[in-house]
Amino acid sequence: MTTEPIQAVREFILERNPKLEELPDDLDLIDSRAINSLAFIEFIFLLEELTGETVDPEDLNLDDFRTLKSLETRFFAKEAAC
Repeated sequence: MTTEPIQAVREFILERNPKLEELPDDLDLIDSRAINSLAFIEFIFLLEELTGETVDPEDLNLDDFRTLKSLETRFFAKEAAC
């Protein structure tokens, strides 16, 4: 796994979706079913591992998971700002 968090997210999604040849930053991950309900909990664990923070289900907004861009903004932007 790569050390770049958003690249690790991209690899996670591509590994679970072998029919996807690429993963554009603006692809709707939910509508395209790249992230489905079965993999969602595992995906949350990955985000917690990459951010080092617990993801509180009460704070989740579905739009935070729509695209790689929205994931980066929601979960990793503050790391880049530091």
